[in-house]
Amino acid sequence: MANSDQVKALISSHAEGDDARFYAVAMQVAAQAARSGHTKFAQELRDLVDKAKARGNVLNIPRSKPIPMVQPRGELAGVLTASYPKSRLSDMALDHVVQARIDRVLTEQRQRGRVHEHGFVPIRKLLLVGPPGTGKTMTAAVLAGELGLPLFTIQLDGLITKFMGETAAKLRLIFDAIRETRAVYLFDEFDALGTERALKNDVGEIRRVLTSFLLFLEQDDSDGITVCATNYPKLLDRALFRRFDMVIEYQLPTGNVAEQVMKTRLALLNTSSMDWQVVIEASQGLSHGEIARGCEDTAKNVILGNRTTITTQDLLDSLTERRTTHS
Repeated sequence: MANSDQVKALISSHAEGDDARFYAVAMQVAAQAARSGHTKFAQELRDLVDKAKARGNVLNIPRSKPIPMVQPRGELAGVLTASYPKSRLSDMALDHVVQARIDRVLTEQRQRGRVHEHGFVPIRKLLLVGPPGTGKTMTAAVLAGELGLPLFTIQLDGLITKFMGETAAKLRLIFDAIRETRAVYLFDEFDALGTERALKNDVGEIRRVLTSFLLFLEQDDSDGITVCATNYPKLLDRALFRRFDMVIEYQLPTGNVAEQVMKTRLALLNTSSMDWQVVIEASQGLSHGEIARGCEDTAKNVILGNRTTITTQDLLDSLTERRTTHS
């Protein structure tokens, strides 16, 4: 039977995602059991190892290392930040087109074994474009939350430096991390990195970094999910768009979506006297985030005023303030 060193080796190799070592130690345990006369147990253990290996070969899916529950260290510490979102798609108010596209990404990721088995690759490289506050960053958190993965956000201020070659070197470290650890990787405000290379005011270093990014993205065949988000898609280099599996365009909320945002944010308070049509019209032109913050301001004003009922005017005042700030 397994001795203490073998048990520790099994646990260690499993924690590190080292399948080869795990199976090797398991076969050692089987051999030792056979020598001790436990032939039935030894054979059962060998059969389990053979089946596990065969399944891995059939699916041809490299097992990712387990998700680290710590912040990145070393050279990645100033470039990546880790979070572990609990967000769900039901937390978002989206038009049916955007929601359907996110649903498709989740479906392919949840069944990526079946997709790989038939020789295809699940959607895993996303470009999110649209006005600020429309849900792009939250989409990355939702993907992580729905799939039970960590969210690593790339800090562009730590990535882009003035020193020749240093940014590209850091970028290589990020794609090494994408290859080694299955997670959602968010490049927010991506236009700072993906600016059109033909722009006259561009600097040589950024052009080289973008060229490196295009190469790394094209070569990346890992299980990591790369999400790039920008408010300014017209600034992006045209070569970028064909490197992504899916481009999702976000718009300012329609009346129905705005109503959904407001009712969700105000669900714990009394809105029975609310004239929804009036406040929906007042919300036009505001983003999802601005409407949500307006609702939160309204709710706090009512709570601090020792009231439980929100009036139409309460919400109109907050939305008007948000519009003034927005303009």
